[in-house]
Amino acid sequence: MSHHSYQNPREPDDLLVAQQDLTQVRADLADLIKNLPYSVEPMEAWQRPDGYWQNAPKSYPDSPGWSEQEQTEVVGLRERERTLAASIVTHAFWDDVASTDLPDARSQLKHVRRGDGEGQESL
Repeated sequence: MSHHSYQNPREPDDLLVAQQDLTQVRADLADLIKNLPYSVEPMEAWQRPDGYWQNAPKSYPDSPGWSEQEQTEVVGLRERERTLAASIVTHAFWDDVASTDLPDARSQLKHVRRGDGEGQESL
């Protein structure tokens, strides 16, 4: 079992907000995609041959494809996800964290919740 010795200083509010927003955007994107047809483009029904992926045949129904609105929504969420991820990994806060502590520090950030912990009530 790994022991994490990193003791984080309080992350800046903007970094905490960005991480919380990223978590929400990823959940929204996963929920959206889970409920969309399996194919972006309209596609006729087909059957996966035996021996391909997971060694079991599987039938797929006709797919109406994604509407323009659905495609736009997915693109928007993916762009927001990239923007937030970039703002997190390039944040100046990480400049003051020892390189050996970065994995633990980033992992800790992912588990911080708004309003949890001392001094975070403003989030």
